[in-house]
Amino acid sequence: MLNDKLKDFHIILASASPRRHAFLKTMNLDFDIQLKPVEEIYPDYLKSFEITDYLAKLKAEPFIENLQNKDILITSDTIVWLDNTAIGKPKDEADAFKMIKSLSNKTHEVVTSICFTLKSEQRLVNTITKVTFKSLTDEEIQYYVNTFKPLDKAGAYGIQEWIGAIGITSIEGSYNNVVGLPTHLLYETLNNIAKGV
Repeated sequence: MLNDKLKDFHIILASASPRRHAFLKTMNLDFDIQLKPVEEIYPDYLKSFEITDYLAKLKAEPFIENLQNKDILITSDTIVWLDNTAIGKPKDEADAFKMIKSLSNKTHEVVTSICFTLKSEQRLVNTITKVTFKSLTDEEIQYYVNTFKPLDKAGAYGIQEWIGAIGITSIEGSYNNVVGLPTHLLYETLNNIAKGV
């Protein structure tokens, strides 16, 4: 459906995330994957979605001068926001344990921004999902880290994995956002671009 409307466009997804690839396939979109390294550094004064907005735009910069007329470049960034602090991906398994321990028995926010870059314009959207964990035991956390190796995930956990099934007591907002991409925003924005809105 959306793919028909976008048939004149060329979608480029600048993400190595297998979860993001799977979401676009689920949405029946034709797309190419292109990756260019970016050092993900942002100013200290930024908070919450200001960080993900900044980084999603930053990830688009290496592509801009080569974009063609009907290209739509999609870049995205996700952080976990807890106690006024951004939590990214863990450095190692010890760091992953520490991150999940900090989320135990608390509510945190999963913040994602998606940047759509065309030759003529750039659009930025973001969303926040609130996620609450039960009180997790050290044994549960260690089992999850050892078994699932969540080193490629913001906040060191995947909601769709074992830890989500046993540990998450409530979620407010987009579930897909916590998995890796707020697909409702992706759909809505691509629809608007296709319609020229």
